[in-house]
Amino acid sequence: MIRTLNVYDNPIIGVFATCTEDVALVPIGTRSNVCDSLAEFLDVRVISTLIGGSTVIGSLVCGNSNGFLIPNIADPDDLKDVGLPVSTLPGKLSAVGNIVLANDSAALVHTDMPKKSMDIVSSTLGVDVYRGTIAGLNTVGMAGTVTNKGLLIHPRATQSEIENLKDIFGLPINIGTSNFGSQHVGSGLLANSKGYVAGSKTTGYELGRIEDALGFI
Repeated sequence: MIRTLNVYDNPIIGVFATCTEDVALVPIGTRSNVCDSLAEFLDVRVISTLIGGSTVIGSLVCGNSNGFLIPNIADPDDLKDVGLPVSTLPGKLSAVGNIVLANDSAALVHTDMPKKSMDIVSSTLGVDVYRGTIAGLNTVGMAGTVTNKGLLIHPRATQSEIENLKDIFGLPINIGTSNFGSQHVGSGLLANSKGYVAGSKTTGYELGRIEDALGFI
């Protein structure tokens, strides 16, 4: 089964959508067949919404099984259908999905995130929170994809960053790409412990790396 698709006719699906173990969030207007595929591949409930009027939900939102984080341009009611706590992160770091990488046990965040915001991340998601980079990038939410089973990250991640991620998440770590060589692997991938789906330009070799890293082989 080919697990690739587009959202809004665009292969950077991690920019437009996001998912947890139970829910996938997609922008209003996403085609019904795409929603059906996400529901099947990820075994989730698919919710269509906008975040502060924007369609780039994957860049703006981060969540896990305990709650969701949104930027201060958004209204918690944007995610009222999720049925979990929704918290707003204050300050200038508004692209929450880009700067937070989280699963159900831990979170890595932008190195400039204030302690107050880190506390909100911790209390909302119910996890320990750490500052750090992947491949020297603060946009850790797009430089990696983490589930409760594995972690796939930017191919230029340093050994010290990899060791740090092992300490934080306690999971197997692999490097890889999506969408025919995009090193921001999270921009082209949605995954949880039950399944995954990648952007339409992702190659068979890349899909193999994804499956191996996230425990589907």
